[in-house]
Formats: sequence, C-alpha cells, structure tokens
Amino acid sequence: MSVTQRKTREEVVENLHGVAREMYKRMAKGEAPTMTLPVRTKNNIGFDNKLGVYKYGPKRSIRDAKSLGSARQLLRALHIIEFIEEMINSEKSSTLREMYYISEAWGHGKFGSQNESNNLAEDLEIVTKCLREDFKLRPEEDGARMIGNLTLDELNRRGQWMRINARDDVGDSGYGVPYNVETEKIRLIGHDIRFIMAIETGGMFDRLVENGFDEDYRCGLLHLKGQPARSTRRILKRMNEEWNLPIYVFLDGDPWSFRIFASIAYGAIKTAHISEYLATPSAQYLGITSDDIEAYDLPSDKLSSKDVEALKAELSDPRFADGWWQEQIQMMLSLGKKAEQQSLAKYGLDFVTDTYLPEKLAEIGLGRQA
Repeated sequence: MSVTQRKTREEVVENLHGVAREMYKRMAKGEAPTMTLPVRTKNNIGFDNKLGVYKYGPKRSIRDAKSLGSARQLLRALHIIEFIEEMINSEKSSTLREMYYISEAWGHGKFGSQNESNNLAEDLEIVTKCLREDFKLRPEEDGARMIGNLTLDELNRRGQWMRINARDDVGDSGYGVPYNVETEKIRLIGHDIRFIMAIETGGMFDRLVENGFDEDYRCGLLHLKGQPARSTRRILKRMNEEWNLPIYVFLDGDPWSFRIFASIAYGAIKTAHISEYLATPSAQYLGITSDDIEAYDLPSDKLSSKDVEALKAELSDPRFADGWWQEQIQMMLSLGKKAEQQSLAKYGLDFVTDTYLPEKLAEIGLGRQA
C-alpha cells in the first residue's frame, strides 16, 4: 500500500503496532531491536520517472539497540507510538511542539531538541507508510493564505460543512489554509481562474491583492509564508491535479528561494518519502531569476558565505540538474548578488503588476483578462 493512500484509523493503529511487534520479536529471540530507514540526504535521492518527483534511493541505515544513542531513539519511537494511539482513541490532535514537551515525562526517552522529535515523527511515517496527518500530529506554523475566485467546502470543528469563496467570503488577508487539506476536511468545489500564483513574501502577496492582480489576470494568489508548510504544498498539488490549474511560483532571487521552488516542484529532501503526495512537477518558476537582477537593475545584496555555500551545494543537487537551473545558479555566483521580490518597488508600487509580472506571463502566453 502506498504511503499516499490515506489509512483508516484501524490501519494506522495496526501499522504502528507492527513496528512495536517487530521490535518485540527480535528481543524475544535475544536479538537487538532495529529500525531500517532510508539515508535522508541529497546523495540518496533520485528522479522517479513514473511519479515525476524525487524519491529516496536504495541507501539504508539501520538503527539498532546496540548503541546507546540508537537504543534511545527506539525507546522514543515506542513512546510516540503509544502517544499517537492515545490521541487516535480520544479523537484529539497535538502539535509537534506539544509532543516535544510531553516527552519530558518519558524518562530516558525525553527528546533533546525539537528537531529530534520532528525527525522521529517522519521516521514513523516511513516505516508505517502512514502520514503525519494520520497520526493526528500537526505543525506549529500556519498554512498558506489564499485569495481568488475559487470555492471550497471546509469541515468545521462542529462537524458542519461550510462553503467558502476565497474572494467573496474573505477579507484582504484571504482564506487561511488549515493543516489538514485532505478530502475529509477540504472539498474543492469550483473556480473561475486560469492559474495559481504562489508568492513567497507577505508584502508581495498584499501588493498583488491591493492592486487587484487576481481579478485583472483571473488567477488565484497564494502566500507561501516562506518555506511552505506541507498543507500548502498539498493544496497546490490538489488544485493542480483536480482542477488542472497551472502553478506559477514567484519568489525572491536567492539560493534559499530556489530551494523553496524545489520543494514545491520536485519534493523536499527530508520528505522525499512522500514527494508524490506533496510535489507538483509541472510548477513553473517565474522569478526573481538571476538574469532579472541585471535586466531590471534591481537593488541587491552581496551574497554571504552561507549563500555561496548553498549555491555550490545546489549545483550537485539532482533537483537542479536541469541546464536552466545550472545556468541560473552559476550566474548568481558570478554576479555575487541576490535580490528580493520587493526590490521591484524601485520603479514604483505598481511596477510589479503593471510591467514585471505581465512581461513574465506574456512569455508563457498569459495576458491580462479582467
């Protein structure tokens, strides 16, 4: 069964029990319990031609109880399994942060950092072929904001379906995307838009909303809030697949924004086990490109040593193996500069909606359409 097929409550519990059962069987035979996981680095991801996304490769690591560190990780996994089952049975949910603090009562299983607890939740996704949402675990961060003439139904906490139009029924901040955007929570009803534009910064999202770009170009606007949450990537994929809407991504021009695009289009390295569930391979990068910095003479900042290191790492990242990306990365290294979306304001508040984006969209055959 694929990890992207949602599991019933009973299947989730059984899969979690299966992990504990395997550990018990090994101990009953006098062997150290183990957990086998893919190596989660860029050197162990490869393109899956069938799925059109990047997935983990064949390299595996074995976590066993022969070392103290690994034994502690396996103990923590058992504590999490028990915690998740309690939540499922009581119909509650927890933030990842709450789970981290709850571990204070787990003795030797206490987490040393938030990253440790987050990573172990992802490990359990891999070995159980379930999703974090199946575990009733949710992130601390909010999902995206979205505005445009699209209609969906959302199940509220009273168990009632609410119909919401993300243009007519919301304020200027738009519709807030919840952490769970699966069909049991969100139903996509209909739309009158031609494409979705995903935008990195809140300032640029607000500029496009204020300037009425969504109505002038008959599109949906989605604020990514920097590195997008899983629910944000998932709702983009659902709108792309279920509504056949193109996704265009408008970001800052720097190595970290390049990685934001990679996570949307190809899948993030740390969640490569569910890339087919989150990634939208047909998504297109609009800008800010490296050549935009020169072509528009944009105000820019000098690349930091960390920026340079990140760009050089991207040259060997298989998600950026495409010739165009290699050219963009090399060009940024050569320029020694990076630029923000909002640097376009050098030419006035309306330049981005009157000139920059219209020029970019015209290149792909999308003109203004009120």
